[in-house]
Amino acid sequence: MTMVIDQATQLRSLMQDQGQGETAGVRRASVIAVTSGKGGVGKTNISVNLAIKFASAGKRVVLLDADLGLANADVLCNIDLPANLSHVIARKKDLSEVLVKAPGGFSLIGGASGLARMADLTDADRQRLVSALAELEEQADVILIDTGAGISPNVLAFTRAADHVLVVTTPEPTAITDAYAVVKVVSRDNQERRISLLVNQARTANEARIVHERIAKVARQFLAVSVYDAGYIAADEQVSAAVRKRTPFVLANPRCAASHGISQLAIRLEQGVAGTALAGGFFNRMSRWFKR
Repeated sequence: MTMVIDQATQLRSLMQDQGQGETAGVRRASVIAVTSGKGGVGKTNISVNLAIKFASAGKRVVLLDADLGLANADVLCNIDLPANLSHVIARKKDLSEVLVKAPGGFSLIGGASGLARMADLTDADRQRLVSALAELEEQADVILIDTGAGISPNVLAFTRAADHVLVVTTPEPTAITDAYAVVKVVSRDNQERRISLLVNQARTANEARIVHERIAKVARQFLAVSVYDAGYIAADEQVSAAVRKRTPFVLANPRCAASHGISQLAIRLEQGVAGTALAGGFFNRMSRWFKR
């Protein structure tokens, strides 16, 4: 219990320091895109529980489920969404009507099938989506984007415009290969952003360290890109048990090994993201990407 309290205190202190540094200028939310090379590595579960951890430190957190074809953050939170992004684009709802309060204190914007192919949207629809989402930068302290898996234009539209890209992998060889592919594609534009790697479902800390070192070494050698170590989430039976209950595991069992890993992840991300928001605003950069 002492360990949990100490982690929460450390995270709140880090975030308070960030807020004090922003009072002199215009505050803008830090934007973290959570992505993966392949599906099934736990990306959405990480996003949901990380959002709760940030919210517990007193921050206004918005999670955007941008896996537009296979959105399921609402399922993990046991929420029945009355509306989602498709209603915003169709001019049936405003953004404020789509935001819902989720367990743990963060706000969720649900995605929907039917939005999977951004290229099919008209210019007016794209601009409406970007304009609506731009409001979040003034309403939130942290914006988490749960992207789809892979390297489609949908995914790159978010990862290439974020302040920090968190790539989630597992120790499985195929997941590692695909994670490196994501790092390679995201880094092609040579823009300033942090890219870090989180190893999910790791059996030991050493196993996670080896996975990170393998990807970081190749990225450094062939891409001249630094891949930071975001740590790992231990393989934990409590995670699957929480999923079956449709309850985020940091709420179902805050003392389990996976919850400890989420606490450490939040601290590492806050240390790496605080005060490093890129110029121009996330959604302005995303709008430029859509126009390419």
